Amino acid sequence: MELNDFINNFAAVFDDTEESAFTPECNFQELEEWGSLTALGVIAFVKTQYDKQVTGQEIRSCHSIEELFNLINSK
Repeated sequence: MELNDFINNFAAVFDDTEESAFTPECNFQELEEWGSLTALGVIAFVKTQYDKQVTGQEIRSCHSIEELFNLINSK
């Protein structure tokens, strides 16, 4: 899994946020669109795209897209 591919796929979970906002350093939890439904979308995205399980608590522990990427890669 490549970081840039992950970022593009991750950005697809968001409907209203500009794609340019998504960088490895982006703190996705600070995006205006972030909320519990988006978090559920991320959990579903990780399961369907990468066949890996991630919890809400694990997502909350990540402060950037790159941290989330690294978490998923470590599973």
